[in-house]
Amino acid sequence: MSIDTSLIAAKTVISAKGDGPAVDVSAAANRVFLLTLAITKIVEQESLDVSIYGSADGTAWSPKSLVAFSQKFYCGESPLLLDLKAHPEVKFVRTHWEVARWGRGTETAMFEFCVTIKEVPADILREATTEAKAMA
Repeated sequence: MSIDTSLIAAKTVISAKGDGPAVDVSAAANRVFLLTLAITKIVEQESLDVSIYGSADGTAWSPKSLVAFSQKFYCGESPLLLDLKAHPEVKFVRTHWEVARWGRGTETAMFEFCVTIKEVPADILREATTEAKAMA
């Protein structure tokens, strides 16, 4: 079974820090995933920090994030690879976000965004690794 789902549903609107639901990735044949952060609406003078945490049971979460997107200020899509091969204990992942707002106007941040996770097939990963080594 290949993992291809949302960590944060499309058109989710947030104004404060929070966490997404636990998503079970234990059925993944290959433990490398492509994460995509898509910001569809934003107001000026604010930032969004999105990171991914892992868990063995879906209850107790890692103290440090497994990966994090770079801080975002604008609409757009950003890809990020999550490689869980070095974390065999991780069976669940979830998204955590922090928001900040500054400047004039309302002090409440507003982001509309989503985060998707898609398992990278082993053959595509092998091909990309081979190409990267050839270019090095």
